[in-house]
Amino acid sequence: MNDQTYTSGQLLRWIWGAYLKKHSPTMLVAVFFMAIEGATLGALARLMEPMFDLVFVGGRDDALVWVGVVLMGIFILRAFAGVIQKVLLTRVAQKTAADMRIDLLDRMMRQDGAFHQTHPPGFLVQRVQSDVNAVGDVWRAVITGAGRDFIGLLVLLGVAIAIDPIWALLACVGIPLMVLPAAAAQRFVRRRSREARDLGAGLATRLDEVFHGIVQIKLNALEQYQARQYRDMTGTFIKTEVRAAFGNSAIPGLIDIMSGLGFMAVILYGGAEIISGDKTIGQFMTFFTAMGFAFSPLRRLGAISGLWQVAAAALERIKELMDAPLRLKDPKTPVALPAGTPGVVLEGVDLAYGEAKVLDGLTLHAEPGQTTALVGASGAGKSTVFNLLTRLIDPQAGVVLIGDQPATSLRLRDLRGLFSVVTQEALLFDETLRENIVLGREDVSDAQLQGVLDAAHVSDFLPSLEHGLDTRVGPRGSALSGGQRQRVVIARALLRDTPILLLDEATSALDAQSEQMVQDALDRLSEGRTTLVIAHRLSTIRSADKIIVMDRGRVMDEGTHEELLERGGIYADLYRLQFQEGKTVSDAHGLRALRGRQRSDDGEKPTILQRLGQALFG
Repeated sequence: MNDQTYTSGQLLRWIWGAYLKKHSPTMLVAVFFMAIEGATLGALARLMEPMFDLVFVGGRDDALVWVGVVLMGIFILRAFAGVIQKVLLTRVAQKTAADMRIDLLDRMMRQDGAFHQTHPPGFLVQRVQSDVNAVGDVWRAVITGAGRDFIGLLVLLGVAIAIDPIWALLACVGIPLMVLPAAAAQRFVRRRSREARDLGAGLATRLDEVFHGIVQIKLNALEQYQARQYRDMTGTFIKTEVRAAFGNSAIPGLIDIMSGLGFMAVILYGGAEIISGDKTIGQFMTFFTAMGFAFSPLRRLGAISGLWQVAAAALERIKELMDAPLRLKDPKTPVALPAGTPGVVLEGVDLAYGEAKVLDGLTLHAEPGQTTALVGASGAGKSTVFNLLTRLIDPQAGVVLIGDQPATSLRLRDLRGLFSVVTQEALLFDETLRENIVLGREDVSDAQLQGVLDAAHVSDFLPSLEHGLDTRVGPRGSALSGGQRQRVVIARALLRDTPILLLDEATSALDAQSEQMVQDALDRLSEGRTTLVIAHRLSTIRSADKIIVMDRGRVMDEGTHEELLERGGIYADLYRLQFQEGKTVSDAHGLRALRGRQRSDDGEKPTILQRLGQALFG
């Protein structure tokens, strides 16, 4: 995240044009009623003069009735105006916040993989939830202040000036003394609020990591360590928030000091005029009430200036995300999807994350309707190939072809509609089993759904679920076993019925029984499709039409299982280590044997074979 700073004017113009302008009719109505509510303060102050001079001092019975009726009418009018403007402003604030959340979520979902690598989920959740909430709350206060309080302040100052301009001038004698301190306080609040926003995002990220890694935390007895880490971060956050609160409260405090100076000056000057008979008690009470009422909205306006700095800090972070460039876009003139079952080609592809090169001139071909397996150590670039094919990220050099069309020439939605992806994570949403399979589609018949349930062996465990297909699967599918989650994902892929299938170690985390069921479902799924498989265990890819051995972003060897064994290269060595005399050797023994063989052959520390061995056996 960059540290770009936007001026208040820029932020105001942006939020007005993007979100508030369309609500301007509603806001005008709200401002009208705010003006009524604010004007009632002036009416109440003006009523003090007849109340004191005619009723309390003059003792006129006729004035007592009409003063009381007018006073009651003012309060009734104020009540109705206050309710209407608050309801309207709440509606505008909530709709504005909702629109901002939706736009922000949409923008972040359309970012590429590199963006999400540098912006953890907790950070983004903080932006969408807390920052937008802060903006919504403050924006409602700002509109209210700009409407009711500002109008009320103008009316009350008008009443005070009408009584005596000199008294009004004396009441404001302290204003020049607070200009510079107030400006300094605003800058301080904005800096501290910006720090607090970032610290809050860090706290959200920490919580996200803790709850997603709760099993590892328990197994490694990290509860106290994680609690201590969170406590330290929370302490820093509290200090920053307290400092921001200090700056925020300093502005109303300065207004209080200014008010005290003004009232003292008025009492010293105006009191002498009342004693001499130049002014009446009613005039003084009207002026005193008007200025007393005036300093209340003035104090709220001062507080709003501090709250605006808090909102501005949140808005800066939101606008930075909104302004982050979208690297993955639809082409201006998209081409039609390739017909039939397309193959895929990567030609001379380079890709790097910062200084780390992931793919180095990679060239590979996956033939239409065939199964191509990718074998290699962790970090060889296998999963990156999948990300390139589906345009989760674009290469810095080279071309990715789907059929005979560059991936970048297809609409993103159309391109991704060509792929079904099954990974070992088997991500499910906290929804019903049915919703996790159909994914919002409304054109799925009962017969279609039953067919994919049977083919993916989901029907085998459906009777054990209390509500069948309408059973909620829990966060990330936690209510199901690993094998069950995997079969649900395969059913989802079968229902999509796409021509290209990507399998990323889809059975590596399963027990033998679950693996057999899942492998059977995968075999059915891959029939007639262009299939790319990432696998660590060579036993799962012996029947592949082509096996590609990768290391450090390059293709080191390729061929069928039999061809690679006959050539006696890297793949053959790995296969023999896994299946000595037809039996799979242990991970530890296989890795030690692999390292020993490489040292004896080359006389130096192994590189490619060691890396492949670590991936295949450890």
